[in-house]
Amino acid sequence: MRRENGPIFERKQAANGAVFFTSDVFAGRIKYGFFSAEGGVSQGVYDSLNCGFGSDDKTEFVNCNRDICATAMGLATNRLAAVFQTHSAVAVTVSTGAPAAREQLVRADGMVTTIPELGLAILTADCLPLLIGDAEAGVIAACHAGWRGAAKGIVQATLAQMHAAGAKNITALIGPTIRQTSYQIGSEMRAEIIESQQVSGVSADSIAACFIVDPEQDRRYLFDLPGYVRLQLSAAGVRQIADCGEDTYAPIRTGSPRFFSHRRATHAASPDTGRQISIISLTAAP
Repeated sequence: MRRENGPIFERKQAANGAVFFTSDVFAGRIKYGFFSAEGGVSQGVYDSLNCGFGSDDKTEFVNCNRDICATAMGLATNRLAAVFQTHSAVAVTVSTGAPAAREQLVRADGMVTTIPELGLAILTADCLPLLIGDAEAGVIAACHAGWRGAAKGIVQATLAQMHAAGAKNITALIGPTIRQTSYQIGSEMRAEIIESQQVSGVSADSIAACFIVDPEQDRRYLFDLPGYVRLQLSAAGVRQIADCGEDTYAPIRTGSPRFFSHRRATHAASPDTGRQISIISLTAAP
């Protein structure tokens, strides 16, 4: 179990084998899970809980894996809402499950809903999955916050949709993502992120503190993506922020959770990688 600036995150395994991180921070009014790569039916480089239709995995395997995750959250698969993620700053309010075809999905990177028993599902493979909720107001959100989307303003756009739906006392949960020790970048990307002060409400100096010089390579930096997102959440007035602390890029070790990592797959010259899913939903009112 891990704790960082908030509730304890507990690793759980559902009866169907799916492994996910969760907590009782919402006192039962909101359910959520940050799923690992474990417990599914996919094979080869997609071993085993690949939920990404954007991969080259077999569609029937991806459908089965999404069924497994929905069941673990107590949801029907047709009650999973999703978007076609494009690293944008577009957030939408949703009220129904996703259409059958990926090409029919709305292009966006944030979702908000007030509909009970509707799961918001975000896919990642190093990018940051952000699950957000206000249990009292009955508003939830899921946000795909890679560095590019975060620099464009996806966090602020998602929070704006939540506020419009009545959210006030917001808790934000940071899931498994690539961590600073694993995230080497160049100076051009660093400059682009620092320039995001124009949309993030965070000072350039504060953003610059999310980078350290890579001790092993000159003119390269190590970037703290979750730290950057925390700065944006705090600047927007979110006071309850928790981070599960898991690094998707970290080497896979026996007994440790496995995660899909685009960067690890690239470094290993793998032809593709899977995507893990993160789901949040409102329970029905008593």
